[in-house]
Amino acid sequence: MTGPDGVLLETARLRLRRFTADDVDDLVALDADPEVMRFLTGGVATPRETVRDEHLPRILARYEHTPGLGRWAAQERSTGEFLGWFALDPSDDGTEAELGYRLRRAAWGRGLATEGSRALVRHALDTVGVRRVWAQTMAVNVRSRAVMEKAGLRHVRTFHPHFDDPIPGTEHGEVEYELLRTDRQPSAPGRR
Repeated sequence: MTGPDGVLLETARLRLRRFTADDVDDLVALDADPEVMRFLTGGVATPRETVRDEHLPRILARYEHTPGLGRWAAQERSTGEFLGWFALDPSDDGTEAELGYRLRRAAWGRGLATEGSRALVRHALDTVGVRRVWAQTMAVNVRSRAVMEKAGLRHVRTFHPHFDDPIPGTEHGEVEYELLRTDRQPSAPGRR
């Protein structure tokens, strides 16, 4: 489903492409920003060794097992600058995909998370054919919740999992959003 250049899709301002082993430094820098990691780890950075030896190999292996799904490096189309990533992480049986995104602070407030998320939701439902796209975040993460809503997902539940090492805001719970293929009409294919 990707082109020979590893590009999954393009939007007006984004290019989503396969990750490569050369992306370690960009991923480490992304996860080193305490504000980027605020609602994930409470601001704690992901160690370089974890990115290099665990996260990136898992991302790369997934491309072959679930074509069209996985985690995609986000680049600004006009400059090629690394902005972060978007994900359609597949369920074990491949019938569902979890939408995710993590962008550098310099990309925040420009509508890029919504633009990339909308394109991936269309791709998941219309091209890959998953039955459900869902996303989850902390209830207090209002910016991420807004992106989910703008991407067409609807709130389906708030829940309170137990965490051994809760971060601030955990006490308000987690939220889950979803969009079922049966809830929408297919759209025109996205530009590649």
